[in-house]
Amino acid sequence: MTQAQTIVTELKKRGYRITPQREMIVEALTRSPRHVTAEEIVERLREHTSAVNIATVYRTLELLWQEGFARKNDLSEGKSVYATFQHGPHIHLVCRKCGRVIEADAAVLDALGKDLLEQYGFQPDLDHFSIFGVCADCLDK
Repeated sequence: MTQAQTIVTELKKRGYRITPQREMIVEALTRSPRHVTAEEIVERLREHTSAVNIATVYRTLELLWQEGFARKNDLSEGKSVYATFQHGPHIHLVCRKCGRVIEADAAVLDALGKDLLEQYGFQPDLDHFSIFGVCADCLDK
């Protein structure tokens, strides 16, 4: 069973209606080798059909994120990108000056996660998020 089929099957079990559009969106997300925006998914799907609109894509991506099937991240300019868990845990270091995105190992935040749990009783999801700052190249300029 493909990752898309697994997600669709689980959504059905959870009581969600699976429309052809929703299924195409899940398929497009799981086939993407990188993080994608809703707009990129619409562009890909419109190569094959006109039956998908941006609102449907946004709602489906939000559902996948809320149900734990996708990761959501803001890499700048308020645009969210989405990926499935096949991309593994990582952090995006986003340069505020040039927009460069550097992927970093999420393990560097293990101590922070333990501290938040011990001190506040809060279990953070630190395996996929963005940290904004200035990259080494821009610091040197």
